[in-house]
Amino acid sequence: MSAPARAGLSGPVATLRQQLQAARDALRSEYARTANAARFLRDHCRLVDDVLGEAWRGTSVPAGAALVAVGGYGRGELFPHSDVDVLVLLAGAPNDAECRAVEAFIGSLWDIGLEIGHSVRTVDQCADAADADITIRTTLLVARLLAGDRAAFDALGRAVRARLDVQRFFKAKRLEQEQRHEKFQDTPYSLEPNVKESPGGLRDLQVILWVSRAVGLGRDWVALAARGLITPIEARQLKQHEELLRHARIRLHLIAGRREDRVLFDHQDALAREFGIGAGAGPKRPSETFMQRYYRTAKAVTQLNTILLQNLGAAIFPALDAQPEILNERFRSVRELLDARDPDLFEREPAAILESFRLMQDHSELKGMTAATLRALWRARRHIDAAYRRDPANRARFLEFLQQPRGVVHELRRMNQYGILGRYLPPFGRIVGQMQHDLYHVYTVDQHILQVVRNLRRFTMVEHAHEYPLCSRLIADFDRHWLLYVAAIFHDIAKGRGGDHSRLGRVDALRFCRAHGLPDEDTELVAFLVEHHLTMSAFAQKRDLADADVIAEFARIVRTERRLVALYLLTVADIRGTSPKVWNAWKGKLLEDLLRATRRLLRGDGVGFDQDVQAKQVEALRLLRLYGLTDKVGERLWRELDLAYFLRHEPQEIAWQTRHLHYRVSPDAPVVKARLSPIGEGIQVMIYCRDQPDLFARICGYFGQIGYNIVDAKIHTTRHGYALDTFLVLGAPGSPAYREMSSLIEHELAERLAARSPLPPPGRGRISRQLRHFPVTPEVHIRPDEKGQYHVLTVTAGDRPGLLYAIARVLSEYRVDLHTAKIVTLGERAEDVFVVTGDALASERTMLRLENDLLAALQ
Repeated sequence: MSAPARAGLSGPVATLRQQLQAARDALRSEYARTANAARFLRDHCRLVDDVLGEAWRGTSVPAGAALVAVGGYGRGELFPHSDVDVLVLLAGAPNDAECRAVEAFIGSLWDIGLEIGHSVRTVDQCADAADADITIRTTLLVARLLAGDRAAFDALGRAVRARLDVQRFFKAKRLEQEQRHEKFQDTPYSLEPNVKESPGGLRDLQVILWVSRAVGLGRDWVALAARGLITPIEARQLKQHEELLRHARIRLHLIAGRREDRVLFDHQDALAREFGIGAGAGPKRPSETFMQRYYRTAKAVTQLNTILLQNLGAAIFPALDAQPEILNERFRSVRELLDARDPDLFEREPAAILESFRLMQDHSELKGMTAATLRALWRARRHIDAAYRRDPANRARFLEFLQQPRGVVHELRRMNQYGILGRYLPPFGRIVGQMQHDLYHVYTVDQHILQVVRNLRRFTMVEHAHEYPLCSRLIADFDRHWLLYVAAIFHDIAKGRGGDHSRLGRVDALRFCRAHGLPDEDTELVAFLVEHHLTMSAFAQKRDLADADVIAEFARIVRTERRLVALYLLTVADIRGTSPKVWNAWKGKLLEDLLRATRRLLRGDGVGFDQDVQAKQVEALRLLRLYGLTDKVGERLWRELDLAYFLRHEPQEIAWQTRHLHYRVSPDAPVVKARLSPIGEGIQVMIYCRDQPDLFARICGYFGQIGYNIVDAKIHTTRHGYALDTFLVLGAPGSPAYREMSSLIEHELAERLAARSPLPPPGRGRISRQLRHFPVTPEVHIRPDEKGQYHVLTVTAGDRPGLLYAIARVLSEYRVDLHTAKIVTLGERAEDVFVVTGDALASERTMLRLENDLLAALQ
């Protein structure tokens, strides 16, 4: 350690404060001279060690106590303005005098000038806290004795290790990382990223070392390379990337004069100067040059994080009975990951590069690619050259990729992450990591484009219909809606070239469409959308929509209703893709008013655009007339039903439910009706009653008890607080005839719902033989919807009897209310989506516990 940091740390609090400040100033001067990040972090840590030791010796803390460094400080790294996290470890419960002594000690540390994060616990309390909170367990894994009783510290280490479940720890850290990434929209390419917490930041590196330390596989990159978890080259790359991120965080703290981990616009120019990037570094601004360097680092970190966590997972969870599944002659599934059967596949057959992403779309059970396949993809990207792009088979496969019903956005992001998308579309490659200096974009150009594609995809998904019902309705009727994805990819692709990026992007889009053999009509639509992707927003927000001439002018631009609808959908997706804060109801109303007015003009008849819902209602009324009911019969009930209900139900379902409910819209007792399913198999059951927290669990529990399996559920809550739920249930082989069971279900289920007895504990259903040989790793994801009104819970697991009840019971325990549900069973695989609300979802820590409890229920 340098001499200034060690000199003269003694005396009362005021003296220590002065000496600490002087030593810190000396360290900063030394760092400015040498630019050695590792030495600065180490020397700063040792300086604070000395200060704490001096302060500890001057207190009357309880006998047998120890002062322990935890967290980042425990690792031996201390950034300029990071909290100094310490644990005061006690031998037993303190008396009043000992409490006052500890409080005086902590207070003196603040007086000295240390920003302290502290806890006071016994060994048993530490072990219990670690069991309850993964963050506490993580901080204790890197604990380091500063002063006091060595025996107490050793006892702490033994207690923490004895209760460490490595597999559970790994799962929790993976889940915690996923949740953290979701906070940053799963991208490192925010224009103001968090160098510590964002994907590709320091925390992604720390997660790897926490897990490897817990498993005993190593404490640094060299050790991981020695174990074969990464290559020596990757170890050197990780050290280099870690060094850049450390420098960025140190300099951010010094520039801001406080703890600041966000690379704010305010600091980017100063950071660039600190990294030696001046105005003469090229045509770009110094801040842009620095940020592109940062994005390259973050991209590499996310790649290596994926590879290392996969390899650590393989070491922690031996394959046991899981056998590779052959997908075709080139690929197989290994531990639910896509694997190239030949390590040199992409070198021999570059066409397999695009095929690998198509297979990811076709096989929903695949959770990613093996580390070997990812490395091979990265190395083989150079084969995507002009000849590759001209190959008709490759062009056809790329178009086929865009037309798939699932996986478009996920695989586009994966292609971008590994440099494939930018090689196949060179104009896209030029905007990867490109900054956007304006007041509303919060992503780089490439990430904004992928966000727009993602927003368009969400319009097509039933579970998100409640977010923007009009967009969901419009895109459902839009033939070949994948053309909108092509327009989204090209709409901002020409940014940064100078000139009008809309017109330049139109040229690129035309070239792509013609090269890929799109019909003239589709080519013209894509080119129009790219050229005019800002037009509708400009008209809606800047022109007088009450002026008929304005509407006529806009109608002359769009010319057809198909182009109008396409432009509306792209505009909404584009605005929402700039920033979570940009979209608001006012902008939505302006765009919708322009859509309505222009559509009426183009049609010349003034017909509204809710035709689908209206057609369902008309057909439902026709069916009701067959029962001698008038067209007025559904008015009271339908007033309580929103658009989502009519979007999700067929006319015959609407008519059936209206026929049984029109005369009892607000009943006191539950109404249960059952009939043979219109699809020809199973029983369709309708439940209508006042909504209650345990309702879904009670229904699932009942069907599980009678041996019926729920294969589809439509959950709806009316405007006046009634649950209107519809289930399709199937009986096991040998069950009584469905017609005989219908009356029994109506009677028993209505009685059970009225009684509201306590929920029974969940049972453990037998899993199938297929699941035993090809297990499905359970997954739980909870994300807020676009409006922040609901959360979307996605559950993936191997299907078994009682699975849905186990999920419902956990939701009930956390008082999570269910609004809609989509139950999907694909063979032996369950993929369920729930739209939920509840106070538990407002706390990240509670939500993490909910996810862990759901995962436990799914095992």
